[in-house]
Amino acid sequence: MRPRIALLNAAHDGDDNRRNFRRELDADLVEYDVTERELPDTFAFDGCLVTGSRASVYWDEPWIRDLESWVTDAVDRDIAFLGVCFGHQLLAHALGGTVEAMDEYEIGYRTVEHDGENELLAGVDESFTVFTTHSDRVAEVPPGSTTFAENDYGVHGFRKGNVFSVQFHPEYDPRTAETVTKGKDGQLSDERIEAVLDGVTEENYRAACEAKRLFDNFTEFAARQTGDATGTAAASDD
Repeated sequence: MRPRIALLNAAHDGDDNRRNFRRELDADLVEYDVTERELPDTFAFDGCLVTGSRASVYWDEPWIRDLESWVTDAVDRDIAFLGVCFGHQLLAHALGGTVEAMDEYEIGYRTVEHDGENELLAGVDESFTVFTTHSDRVAEVPPGSTTFAENDYGVHGFRKGNVFSVQFHPEYDPRTAETVTKGKDGQLSDERIEAVLDGVTEENYRAACEAKRLFDNFTEFAARQTGDATGTAAASDD
């Protein structure tokens, strides 16, 4: 059976997120528009995924606080989590880390390095290509967590227990990369936008597809954790 995963969609216009994550995750996804304060009324999931967003985790908005509260409760129940971009930062903040605004935007296809020791990136070269777009960063990872991916802009991946998070966007296709980049009009110079768009090539996208391996790694981890918990419970009943 495929794992059942809660897709906590934090995009204010969630169509791209919906398309990308449904394409990449071999799982039964139950989607919630968390910007509209939709949250699960159950914790009966094999895993949860918190998506990217144009919001910042430190904004004083009710939906962000509601989401963080639910996520904290779910993490306490040892549910497997994957955070992406905003989700990465929200998980860091919820678990006691620090998120801050950056001096400059990181955007475009970039190189990230990982330590080769974290199962989320098993099968991915230790130096790999990903699409990035963010102006906030995790300045301090949560206590007791391990940083497993970084580049010159900062932390791109950490793990704490059953929680994995990445700053980059492994789910992006070229269409999304172009749409997001063009949407930075007014935030970035025309020259910077054009330079990023010039980098949205078939070659760069194919290179970035290597990182999509993390979705299979995560769903396998989530299914295994649920299976182990079920087995433990059954053994205790005996």
